[in-house]
Amino acid sequence: MKIKFSHISTGFIAVFIGYASAAAIIFQAATSAGASQEQITSWFWALGIGMGVSTISLSWHFKQPIVTAWSTPGAALLVTSLQDVTVGQAVAAFMLCSALITLVGVLGWFDKLLSQIPTAIASAMLAGVLLQFGLGIFTALLDEWLLVVVMLAVYIIAKVHWGHYLIPGILVIAILLSALTGKLDTSMMEFGLSTPTFISPDFQWLTLVSVGIPLFIVTMASQNLPGFAVLKANGYQVNASRIITVTGLTGLILAPLGGFAFNLAALTGAICMSDNADKDPKLRYLAAIAMGVFYLLAGVFAASFVSLFTLVPSAVVMTLAGLALMPTLCRCLMNALVDSTDKEPALMAFLLTASGINLLGIASAFWGLLLGMICYWLQQKRMAVA
Repeated sequence: MKIKFSHISTGFIAVFIGYASAAAIIFQAATSAGASQEQITSWFWALGIGMGVSTISLSWHFKQPIVTAWSTPGAALLVTSLQDVTVGQAVAAFMLCSALITLVGVLGWFDKLLSQIPTAIASAMLAGVLLQFGLGIFTALLDEWLLVVVMLAVYIIAKVHWGHYLIPGILVIAILLSALTGKLDTSMMEFGLSTPTFISPDFQWLTLVSVGIPLFIVTMASQNLPGFAVLKANGYQVNASRIITVTGLTGLILAPLGGFAFNLAALTGAICMSDNADKDPKLRYLAAIAMGVFYLLAGVFAASFVSLFTLVPSAVVMTLAGLALMPTLCRCLMNALVDSTDKEPALMAFLLTASGINLLGIASAFWGLLLGMICYWLQQKRMAVA
């Protein structure tokens, strides 16, 4: 199968957005555990290699855009929960989390759960997640109005003519404009290969319970469930149990090197499933494979990649993400509201997810999906009685 420019550019942009928006949280989490600079680099090495290998292998095997990622909500949880924990104890908690993820995959629980979620509800939940990035285009105006206005203008004017070159072209223009206006920060640039550092796990019961189990819950509820919902919303039917098992085993292998949790990607996965990747949904897995290659490069050159993705202003990253996800957001809103019988449950799921509230350390995507399903089940019960 021939690799197109759109596959490569989409894969790069997805990695760019993922790293630029969340790398700082990973750094904070590692610092909270008292990790040395070598160990922090090893964390990024393990995450890049793990995401790259799992994304490429799963996408190639299933011939679908199956994108894995680190657990961003999990990393945010670790920022506060690792403050009184040693790096060895943290690694032991990572291993427990990955072991539990593997167990869920082996037992096949996730397939049964996903089969109960209607496409309209899954699409509504995803639309609620993506809405924040669409709105982010305009809130970013307050920080970097010139950059954002130019990016938005290029998107509107050149959309018809540039085709698959649109988003990459906007990125190039944003970088050039950032450089011309002195907004490109090159002071933190680093170059060189990264090497992994083995960290011996230190199994402490209290840390396993207080860190490992919450990390597992947050990763499953805030990352894996939305990640599979993204696949479902885009019309892809997958074997969830096998995918979950692969991500769990990947975490078990790489935890001693800093790979704290691996899961299905929602945001970056949606980018690889958009029309920007390929007009043919059957070929979009090639964009995911290209993304996996960039993941591998990000692991091998961990320090260099992290510094690269922090060059441009955050407003550029937010705007680029919003523009790249625009087609997917449109499609999700249409799918959520196309069926009159599911409109209200879908709307409930959309509104709660879009609210962005965080309850019990779990992101709004889970609660939106839960509310939508409750409304859906009650509606089905009323219809059955009637």
